[in-house]
Amino acid sequence: MTDYRAPVDDMRFVLNHVAGLPGIAALPGYEEATGDLVDAVLDEAGRLAGEVVGPLNRRGDEEGAILENGVVRTPAGFRDAYWKFVEGGWNSVPFEPEIGGQGLPWAVNTAVSEMWGAANTSWSLCPMLTVGAIEAIGAHGTEDQKARYLPKLVTGEWTGTMNLTEPHAGSDVGALRSKAVRDGDRFRIHGQKIFITFGDQDYTENVIHLVLARIEGGPQGVKGISLFLVPKVLVNDDGTLGQRNDLRPVSLEHKLGIHGSPTCVMAYGENDGAVGYLIGEENNGMACMFTMMNNARLNVGVAGLATAERAWQQARAFALERTQGRDIATGEPNVPIVRHPDVRRMLMDMKAKTEGMRALCYYTAGRMDVARKHPDAEVRKAAQSDLDLLIPVVKAWCTDTGCDVAFTGVQVHGGMGFIEETGAAQHMRDARIHPIYEGTNGIQANDLLGRKILRDGGESARTFLAGMASDSADIAGSENADVAACGRALAASVQALEQATAWMLATGPSDICRASAHAVPYLTLFGNTVGGWLMARAAAAAAVDGANGPDGPNGFGGADWCAAKIKTARFYADHILSRSGGLLASIADSGDTVMALAEDQF
Repeated sequence: MTDYRAPVDDMRFVLNHVAGLPGIAALPGYEEATGDLVDAVLDEAGRLAGEVVGPLNRRGDEEGAILENGVVRTPAGFRDAYWKFVEGGWNSVPFEPEIGGQGLPWAVNTAVSEMWGAANTSWSLCPMLTVGAIEAIGAHGTEDQKARYLPKLVTGEWTGTMNLTEPHAGSDVGALRSKAVRDGDRFRIHGQKIFITFGDQDYTENVIHLVLARIEGGPQGVKGISLFLVPKVLVNDDGTLGQRNDLRPVSLEHKLGIHGSPTCVMAYGENDGAVGYLIGEENNGMACMFTMMNNARLNVGVAGLATAERAWQQARAFALERTQGRDIATGEPNVPIVRHPDVRRMLMDMKAKTEGMRALCYYTAGRMDVARKHPDAEVRKAAQSDLDLLIPVVKAWCTDTGCDVAFTGVQVHGGMGFIEETGAAQHMRDARIHPIYEGTNGIQANDLLGRKILRDGGESARTFLAGMASDSADIAGSENADVAACGRALAASVQALEQATAWMLATGPSDICRASAHAVPYLTLFGNTVGGWLMARAAAAAAVDGANGPDGPNGFGGADWCAAKIKTARFYADHILSRSGGLLASIADSGDTVMALAEDQF
């Protein structure tokens, strides 16, 4: 397995030219996010990821996490790496200074999070879940809960989890059976949860679980679900730790990948009941949890990007070093396989898709920053509209594409990719969980259709698409031939997406089943197009940078680096945006074949 090196140059370029970091840094509260500071953050995070976290990736896969006498043991080195992460203040990067955070933009934190995930997918999942717990408690907790739990969650001295799934209730959360019994001003929680990532670990002395349960006598279905804060160890009024709560991991799942991450079956209340504290209002748990889940969905999309980046680096290094076959143009024998056109095609596909994912993730995080911090309410509203529209696309498109990139990485290795020693197979196995996490990608596609497209009659989507169409016209007018070609391909793809959106709006209200059957290809078309839009914008910026040189007003990298950026965007336009017409046909012209068979015909 090759060493991981953070692609800091591309991260810096995308933050500035795609996510809009200079404008974000001008927002109230983000004034300290200067170029020099962000550069230092990226460089130092890249060092920690590459030198400390990354080398543990293979070990985590081979050793895995284990459960011994009720205690979870993570792979050797994981705990030490985590405390270097905590001591460096990395867990606190995006949070407000009032709760101990560093107050940097979420766009910057997204770049940093990509590094942790690319260095070591399993290890990175623990801080990722803690971020969501901080968001939920910060948004819906009482003042006492915030004061008691947030400081150590923000530093990372304690970690957080999200407990939704039960053995009989996966995506159908409303079917859960975990119950909460009143006990004065608190509750006693009884039930079992499965698939709890880092439900227990040997890093920290406390784990703060956010648990969905139904208050005894509450309504059935999702309208009767409440959210509870259930600490592993109870916290006294003075902030010291008290007695162990009535909860424990009863087993760890044996998984396809992410072996270093303990995925726990958690038992609550086997004795007197696990002490839990209501977060938010009774029976409003799903709304509170979605505060956490939307953040988690963005982060899972980033995880898809991160695993793709690691797989791409692995495949690139192998293709440059592995010698086999003749150069079909010159006849030279025993050449590096990067000389072979089909290997070059695969590498370009991996590179273009990974850069497209990075652009989408960073852009979306930038819209989150604007939605939270901009002083103009109308600007905040517009940014939030974009954010709501993009979250399911980021989660689903980036994780599906991440799997595709990791799969191609194995193919680049040929037979060696099927051998565990190269490391290519681990990236493919680790990537496969991401399309399932935090609502499967089919759920994301139906969320995009039902809650984002149909709910407002397509208003948000039309506004967003109009902005892409306007940009495509500007980019198509570039003096750079490759950039202009990107603009033309983008215009055609936007037109296909507009037609697909119109079909969904015409079909959905009268035949939601038929519309839902085409929701996944619709989301794929949406993701491909938005990725192409942001790649085209990056290419246009690279053309300016390449002409001005690295010392110009926006200089990032030299002329060769900028030329490679433009060629990669052109590949994306030629080989990915060109598929939009086929996706449109599969949506609007495919008839009812998805639902054509009767159940007994399967």
